Amino acid sequence: MSTFRRRFMKAALALPAGMLVSRQSLAQAPSSLALTPECRGKAEPTQRQTEGPFYSPRTPRKDSLVEPGAAGERITVIGLVQAPDCRPLPQAMLDIWHADENGEYDNAGFRYWGHLFCDAQGRFRFETVLPGLYPGRTRHIHVKVQPPGRQLLTTQLYFAGDPGNARDRIYRPELQMKRAGAALRFDFVV
Repeated sequence: MSTFRRRFMKAALALPAGMLVSRQSLAQAPSSLALTPECRGKAEPTQRQTEGPFYSPRTPRKDSLVEPGAAGERITVIGLVQAPDCRPLPQAMLDIWHADENGEYDNAGFRYWGHLFCDAQGRFRFETVLPGLYPGRTRHIHVKVQPPGRQLLTTQLYFAGDPGNARDRIYRPELQMKRAGAALRFDFVV
């Protein structure tokens, strides 16, 4: 795909302004999270999805995937990792990767790739930039979730209101992140 076409598609399919989080609002993102706000005794496991063709193991540990000189809109993602009975799963590892602001994956290094661990209450928080449009897909973030002693979950997270959702055959509304103040939120059930 040509650079001109990629830029045109990016502009044509841009998210509504309300979906973007400014750099100033990152400081306002919640640093603490209520434990299980939507779980009432029994939760459905998070839907599995393909890891895609670009996964690389041994990612660096970091809770900010924002790269020096990043031109994309910054976002903060928060949430919980919990069991189907709503118990938080402490120290679960989240391995995260996505396309850069131009819709390209880094296949030589770990740009917009990294892993982090949940705290003792199963909470996580990471910063990154809004992924660019990868050809044929809506905006998405890949995630592998591995709680100690439990099965690995591989899935993808999506942005509510993205115009590309309707055209993406892999997209699932159950995997949309929700607005949580200045951040986006998704709670994993493993």
